[in-house]
Amino acid sequence: MVAIKNFSIKIKDKEPVFTLGEKLTQEQLDFFETHGYIHFKNFLNPETVPAVIKALEDVQEQWIAENREKVNGVPIKYGVDLDGKKIVQRFAFASLFSNVLHELLKDPRLKALYPLLQAKDERIGEFEKDGLVVNHYINSDASSFTKMGWHTDCLRDVFYGKKIMPMLNVGIHLDNYDPKNGGLRIIPGTHKQDLLNLLFRKKYYVSHKPDPDEIGFNITAGDLTVHDGRSWHRVERSPITGEASRRRVMYIPFIGGEYQPKDENSSTQLYQRLSKFVR
Repeated sequence: MVAIKNFSIKIKDKEPVFTLGEKLTQEQLDFFETHGYIHFKNFLNPETVPAVIKALEDVQEQWIAENREKVNGVPIKYGVDLDGKKIVQRFAFASLFSNVLHELLKDPRLKALYPLLQAKDERIGEFEKDGLVVNHYINSDASSFTKMGWHTDCLRDVFYGKKIMPMLNVGIHLDNYDPKNGGLRIIPGTHKQDLLNLLFRKKYYVSHKPDPDEIGFNITAGDLTVHDGRSWHRVERSPITGEASRRRVMYIPFIGGEYQPKDENSSTQLYQRLSKFVR
């Protein structure tokens, strides 16, 4: 394995946080350029979060009623909640089924993030990639989705036989949690790695082993995080069970280049078929 340079200063103490306005500051641009991620507090106010959760529950109810298995070729991941009720644990293209979620993607502050992409024809990929993805983690004996192994978001381009294109994954968090309760882990600086390390530094989705350089996040419901699609990241399983382990995150793809929308005739890729084994 080729050793990767340490492109980023290890953040050992308190993770820096920022506020997102309609234009990024130079400090915010510099931070992202160095580390490949950034954390904004209170993107959604406390009154908006429950409305977004309700919109997701409405989409979930519709899909369960329809026995829907895929959206635009992307499999839906089902599981059960603490009460044994069937739930969706991974949504794809969720905004196409909810006006509330669709309108959320029009928030003008999101466009302020475009300079981080450094790409032509930058846009929110509402109809591309996997669209608005929502991950719903709950730690219980019956849950089928409690963690996610190391990966980058560039693997999709590789499977499609495409050139790796710039991409941001913008996460809007709907629950409170701190690093002790699992959640997102990122290795800062890996957005600047070479192709060999991007493809082989970790075993995609299989490896869950903590990395000495990874960082976690202190999240308040409504916070927004951004990470470069080339960065290595994973989701740590919560060490606790029950309601306190619940974590819901919406991920918005920011992309550039050729417009490549999906529809109901789009094929399911091999890595998407294997995703059902992620637990």
